[in-house]
Amino acid sequence: MKGEKLSLLQRCIKWREANIKEKQFILILSFLVGIFTAFAALILKFFIHQIQNFLTNNFNATEANYLYLVYPVVGIFLAGWFVRNIVKDDISHGVTKILYAISRRQGRIKRHNIWSSTIASAITIGFGGSVGAEAPIVLTGSAIGSNLGSVFKMEHRTLMLLVGCGAAGAIAGIFKAPIAGLVFTLEVLMIDLTMSSLLPLLISAVTAATVSYIITGTEAMFKFHLDQAFELERIPFVILLGIFSIILANTNIGEETMAPVIVVISGVSLLVGSSIATTKIKKNGIVNGVIIGGIYMIGLYLISSTLMMNYAVNTYTIIMITIGMLCGGIGGIVGVNLK
Repeated sequence: MKGEKLSLLQRCIKWREANIKEKQFILILSFLVGIFTAFAALILKFFIHQIQNFLTNNFNATEANYLYLVYPVVGIFLAGWFVRNIVKDDISHGVTKILYAISRRQGRIKRHNIWSSTIASAITIGFGGSVGAEAPIVLTGSAIGSNLGSVFKMEHRTLMLLVGCGAAGAIAGIFKAPIAGLVFTLEVLMIDLTMSSLLPLLISAVTAATVSYIITGTEAMFKFHLDQAFELERIPFVILLGIFSIILANTNIGEETMAPVIVVISGVSLLVGSSIATTKIKKNGIVNGVIIGGIYMIGLYLISSTLMMNYAVNTYTIIMITIGMLCGGIGGIVGVNLK
């Protein structure tokens, strides 16, 4: 029976080599990886929620319960027992395991990682352990891609690409974020960004996110409400911030240089901000501008002093407040005269 299955697999591989080109088959595999990783992500979330609901079903949310301290310890022991007695291998950290497989094992990840990380992390997280689901599902997805490629006797470069497809699909499937899955793979796993690798990664990520949307609905996992829309007038300042950040990242600027830079940036910000504010007030430009500058600088001093636990007033503090009030007053004069 085993021989028949093996010969059947070999016939399928030979048929594929004769009828489907390598690049086309990689796209097919990336599609399958996206589907499988999406289901793996859904299974992991299902197990986590089922364990959590089973353990805390009769708990009162408004009262303390000592079992919240006991459950994580029990979960750690159960996960450790599972790894030692059933897996009988080191699961290790998810991303570290993937990077090791890419650098030392030509993209080959052990078969048990398809299910072992999912079960162990579901037990740990479901019992309240202080860990996340990202690393386990990434390792699971990468193992799916690696072993699927190994079944069809793909070369090691293709295996590495399928490992990346699995990671992208896993992130996209569990968080419903295909772009995040793609960026994670390119940045963390450092998969080469070429057209031949980008397309399979996109297929896996989009496929996994689509399957997750179909099964769990279109509701986003992380919601946010935009209270204030981005204004186009802020674009020049964002560009200046980006330029300044690039300069800081690529030059050896000492701390003594930062003080005058902060003074200039704060002065320009107050000049623009007070002019915009007094444009709407339409009167007492210099008074309102000085008040705005003083409040801003004093508030900045209080926040920085609280964070640094040092409320000393020195010459630099007085200069900053004076420059802030001066720039605010100038901006106020400009603002009331603008039509």
